[in-house]
Amino acid sequence: MTTSQDDEVWSATRAWVEKGLSAGERVEGAVLLRGGWTSRMRRLDIAGPDGRRSLVLRSFTKPFYVRHAEGLLNREAAVLRLLDGTEVPAAGLVAVDATARYCDHPSLLMTLLPGTVRLEEAEAERRAGLLARELLGIHRLPVAAGDRPRVYQAWTAPERVRPPEHTERPELWRRAVDVIRREPPAYRGRFLHRDFHPGNVLFTGDGDDLRISGVVDWVETSWGPADLDVAHCSTALALLHGAPAGLRFADRYTAAGGTLAEDAADRLYWRLLDALAFAPDAEKVAVPWRESGRAELTPALLTGRLEDYLQALLDGMA
Repeated sequence: MTTSQDDEVWSATRAWVEKGLSAGERVEGAVLLRGGWTSRMRRLDIAGPDGRRSLVLRSFTKPFYVRHAEGLLNREAAVLRLLDGTEVPAAGLVAVDATARYCDHPSLLMTLLPGTVRLEEAEAERRAGLLARELLGIHRLPVAAGDRPRVYQAWTAPERVRPPEHTERPELWRRAVDVIRREPPAYRGRFLHRDFHPGNVLFTGDGDDLRISGVVDWVETSWGPADLDVAHCSTALALLHGAPAGLRFADRYTAAGGTLAEDAADRLYWRLLDALAFAPDAEKVAVPWRESGRAELTPALLTGRLEDYLQALLDGMA
């Protein structure tokens, strides 16, 4: 969904965009895109002698992300260049100003991909199968050693996990945290999206014509175990659709031809390392999800689903 209410100052950014357009082109309109949590996203409608087109502008406006924007946006720019010409449906890089030398805020300009984010329950199972196959394609990208992104960063640690304040299952949290009190397992490195989940994937069509038309948000791209990307999408699916949906995703990935850690304890480590980073209530993902139409995803519901997922992982030992 979109909104035309854009109360962020961006006059310098707009001038930077227009300076890079073709002769006679101008920004005719800007529409805020909902669904982003870390950044302000705009669709820019461009008019010129050769007709109309649209671009997407990502701007970091929150202080934390402004401080880290140089690394994040330059990494995304490098990844978009790397993906150009591959089968991964990523946007094309147009321009980047990672330090806000010319813009009001650190910004990246890219092409507009077709499709929409689909988070509803309808066709969730069909979409999950497509997600698994798309993620496998990302992991199979041949990347030269010199082009590899940074090694993955863990998004939580035993001492940083915060259980929900009023949890009725404190022992569950203790058990889950104990699993990640170890050195990370050895792994075979893969090219990771690192934030692959339904909110960062665009779809077109319905039924038999349902297709993935775009994968967005490459700022966290990393080098690491396939298990970590699979774990992240699994947690998101568990929060969106319930614990069983999260549990099934790893099986979908391996059924598509993907390979995960051989040892069950290692698989459990990666799954819990990701899931515990969502504690205590998964509000980071819930806010854009609710804005996209899933109003029922309250903190209480998400907490319950997260705990159900942790319990299922521990019961099944991945």
